[in-house]
Amino acid sequence: MMKDKILAVLIAFVLVSCKTNPNAHNDLNYMQNIENVAIDASAKNSQPTIQPGDQLIILITAKDTDVVKPFNQNYSSSEFIQTNALAGGNTPGQGTVNVSGPSYIVDVNGDIDFPILGRLSTSNKTLIQFKDELKTKVSEFVINPTISVRLANFKITILGEVNRQGDYIVSNGQATILNALGMAGDLTMYGKRNDILIIRTENGQITHGRVNIQDANLINSSYYNLKQGDAIIVSSNNTKSITAKQNPNTPIILSAVSIGVTAIAVVIGLFKK
Repeated sequence: MMKDKILAVLIAFVLVSCKTNPNAHNDLNYMQNIENVAIDASAKNSQPTIQPGDQLIILITAKDTDVVKPFNQNYSSSEFIQTNALAGGNTPGQGTVNVSGPSYIVDVNGDIDFPILGRLSTSNKTLIQFKDELKTKVSEFVINPTISVRLANFKITILGEVNRQGDYIVSNGQATILNALGMAGDLTMYGKRNDILIIRTENGQITHGRVNIQDANLINSSYYNLKQGDAIIVSSNNTKSITAKQNPNTPIILSAVSIGVTAIAVVIGLFKK
């Protein structure tokens, strides 16, 4: 009887040590309540505004190419700027995109010097708003112009518990928090999914917010759509902390105990025979 009790205690110990959290898989699921969330149109259509230091690629085209040449001064159609839509961290050179057109750097006052038109203000304007304004001005000189405005240096930084940390340039100047985490290869199993920190610098002001990517209400957050220069920081969860504090020999010890229990069970079985 004593042997049977010892065996039962050892088996119980092994089972408790190896037990997993039945709700653990839920901790890894994103946007869990998406069916019950009403999307706020203002958040859905949110667009980042142009910031000082942004590099704009602006190309004016029209049916008569000679007419638009003055607006594309010092530019050759063979020139291009190479941006990297997916590179960063451990994946340099992946997903390169060639963006063609003259380049303009937005100064500290939010202005650019544009041929023929002079100084143009970009302050508090999205790319779409600036493009529409520019088209109106160019239309005074050119019939039916086509305006292309791209942001060449829309950069975000992703750090912490993701598979590929680093700086990422988004070629089309638009990204959501989910896009960004996808570029970084998703969170590791140790990433804290319900408390991701985003640090933002906009118009010289630094703000921060936290988002929960398990909650579909994330869509209505002002941090769902990222802005130029955003830094995303993924903290480690409790599992990582516990693992870091564990004795590195714990798995070996548990394996040895498991083998020992099996051996004892075999021996007791033989004695009973």
